[in-house]
Amino acid sequence: MASYPVFLLRRFGQFLLVVFIGISATFFVTHLTPIDPVEESIGSIQQMGQSDPRAVELMRQSLRALYGLDGSIWLQYVHFWGRLATGDLGPSLSAFPTPVSTIILRSLPWTIGLMTVSTLTTFILGNIVGALAGYYRKNMAVKAVSLIFIAMQPIPYYIFAFVLIILFGYLWPILPINGGYEMNTNLNLSLALVLDILKHSILPALSLILVGTGSWLIGMRALVSNIITEDYVVFAELGGVQKRRILRSYIARNAMVPQFTGLAMSLGAIFNGTVITEIVFGYPGIGNLLISAVHAGDYSLVLGLSALSIVGVAAAVFIIDVLSPLIDPRIKVE
Repeated sequence: MASYPVFLLRRFGQFLLVVFIGISATFFVTHLTPIDPVEESIGSIQQMGQSDPRAVELMRQSLRALYGLDGSIWLQYVHFWGRLATGDLGPSLSAFPTPVSTIILRSLPWTIGLMTVSTLTTFILGNIVGALAGYYRKNMAVKAVSLIFIAMQPIPYYIFAFVLIILFGYLWPILPINGGYEMNTNLNLSLALVLDILKHSILPALSLILVGTGSWLIGMRALVSNIITEDYVVFAELGGVQKRRILRSYIARNAMVPQFTGLAMSLGAIFNGTVITEIVFGYPGIGNLLISAVHAGDYSLVLGLSALSIVGVAAAVFIIDVLSPLIDPRIKVE
């Protein structure tokens, strides 16, 4: 383990390189898009009756200065990294002068709450059913539950979302199908507000859980099916150890190591949001915000959301890399 500090520094350097390349690529892609936020703003103003060419040109120059779009794209790139190094994501171009960080912070808790609960629920449910399906292969009840989740797994989650909307929004209208809370609701923290938010999150979360559980189930079942043939499992069975204990202590614990790696990746990716699900249900998360920013040509907001996503995924990979040798002694530090 003497080489672990070197390993840690190398992995941290890779983390910084991934973040730098990812954010840089996003910067150039967004700035090469044909949508120009300045021209979009001028077009909206001209529709209101402003048509003097000199006034329009002065307005164009002023807006480019305000939005930080003066100079060449390379100059803008240098200025962008200078602001980012100080934690300044700049103003939103579509909601000027509101800072990008303020807009993101309004939507981020919604996505984190929805995606964290959905991811952890699918992880726990999928691994429990997968472990049972892999060990009790002749149990008909376990087989039936497994087949249901596996049958739902290939269905796109947005298709399942539409099915849930039809079932619980129209045929049996017991759950809200749009938004994160009721309109005109008092947003002061209270039990009524919390219950309202939870009620609005049921269908979006359910669409992700029912479709996502199958992938964890399939992976866990395959891992358990391989582990039950190991000598130490066979020896425990011949020695009369209870099946519950064998499954819990001998099989599931070993099978969970690669599953936790997948969980860390999934939790790191929650900053991506679930774009289509949030749009279908009108959920006020960062996925919905990203689509609105793209349509408005809001470079700053798209860059802010992309940077958040890139850092989140890269950080998850970094944490997995540095913790794996400490958790699993079979992994060598190189």
